[in-house]
Amino acid sequence: MRILGIESSCDETGVAIYDDEKGLIAHALHTQIPMHAQYGGVVPELASRDHIKRIVPLVRLVLEKADMKLSDLSAIAYTAGPGLIGALLAGAMEAGALAYGLGIPSVPVHHMEGHLLAPMLEDEKIQFPFVALLISGGHTMLIKVEKPGQYELLGQSVDDAAGEAFDKTAKLLGIPYPGGPGLEKLAAKGKSGTFNFPRPMIKNPNCDFSFAGLKTAVLNATLEHKDDLKDVKADIARGFTEAIASTLEIKCKRALKQTGIKTLVVAGGVSANSDIRNALKALMDSIHGKIYFARKEFCTDNGAMIAQVGMLRFKAGQIGDNSIKVFPRTPLSNLKPL
Repeated sequence: MRILGIESSCDETGVAIYDDEKGLIAHALHTQIPMHAQYGGVVPELASRDHIKRIVPLVRLVLEKADMKLSDLSAIAYTAGPGLIGALLAGAMEAGALAYGLGIPSVPVHHMEGHLLAPMLEDEKIQFPFVALLISGGHTMLIKVEKPGQYELLGQSVDDAAGEAFDKTAKLLGIPYPGGPGLEKLAAKGKSGTFNFPRPMIKNPNCDFSFAGLKTAVLNATLEHKDDLKDVKADIARGFTEAIASTLEIKCKRALKQTGIKTLVVAGGVSANSDIRNALKALMDSIHGKIYFARKEFCTDNGAMIAQVGMLRFKAGQIGDNSIKVFPRTPLSNLKPL
């Protein structure tokens, strides 16, 4: 069986084909970053319109890559949420139209479940259960995963997500959108320990996060050094990145200890950051555990993760009714078990 996956939750249009025996066989992605960069962030209306333009050509492209026809598909999976409502509707309408026209089921997929299981796209098999750290522009969560479809929230951000903190800090330092990659490059030039920013909520016994205070600390540092900011930018970026990585490491260690699990899976756009990866690798080495990351190209939003989860849900009989239903917000706990 083969399933087509469509991702359109924000500013990436992703399409992929997943085979239940061979795995991922073709994928393609279009990013809207150049379009949104001039505005300093994603403009929802522009994002929606661009998805409408891009989805059909990308579907044709992945079918060509896979040497397939539409009639070879068993189902169409799409991101039903969470995300920008207009962007979600663009993907859902295309999926619904394809499914209706082909007489096959459509499969709604939770965007965060896609990220959560993205490391499973690699050849190395991940053993269950594991603790997952999801770090993206809109989410920072620790989740206990007993098996696909069975998730227990251990902790999450009570204010800004890690990705939001990266973007806002980058803006303070004059780094253009998207801020994450530019901030990482700047931090690499900085001196460690020059700025010791707070590690929020690390003394709390829970696994929740808070990054708003860290963002404020960076703001205060930029104001304090407004006359020589050019000279200390890299050091501020270094201190900020170290604070984020250290906080994530401490909270992951706590989650692993509380669950008794020694396998950590890390996914989401922010997980592409090298400092965060190195800190978490060091943590897992220290406890003789295993760590898995999504491939960097699958850290950002993509169709491959949607197609993979779509296949799991499709094989479990969890299909849609081909109506256009999306949800801008919904917790993972609302998902049916597989």
